[in-house]
Amino acid sequence: MNEKILKNILVRLERLEKANFGSEKKNIPKNKLKKFEGPKGGILLLVAKEVFNRRRTVPEIKVELKKYGYDYRIQVVQTALNRLSQNKGPLTAFLEGGTKVYVKRK
Repeated sequence: MNEKILKNILVRLERLEKANFGSEKKNIPKNKLKKFEGPKGGILLLVAKEVFNRRRTVPEIKVELKKYGYDYRIQVVQTALNRLSQNKGPLTAFLEGGTKVYVKRK
């Protein structure tokens, strides 16, 4: 009977540890753990999906974001794009015919 009680306690302890500390996540690349949340996350998702392999304007990007369930005002998208196109960001921005366009940094 003592072995049965001890086994039950160990099973319960293991469940509690998994709930509190999560399962071990060894050797998982960091980019697999990224979550694409918020406007920045939506744009990073588009970068991962290689949408920025050609030049895109803000309205085009807004439409692409909508396809993946991200629905933000154009000003919010513009702000996120501007921040991601700064020094070490994944995007670069420039004017083309008076319109600002974004493309993946090489």
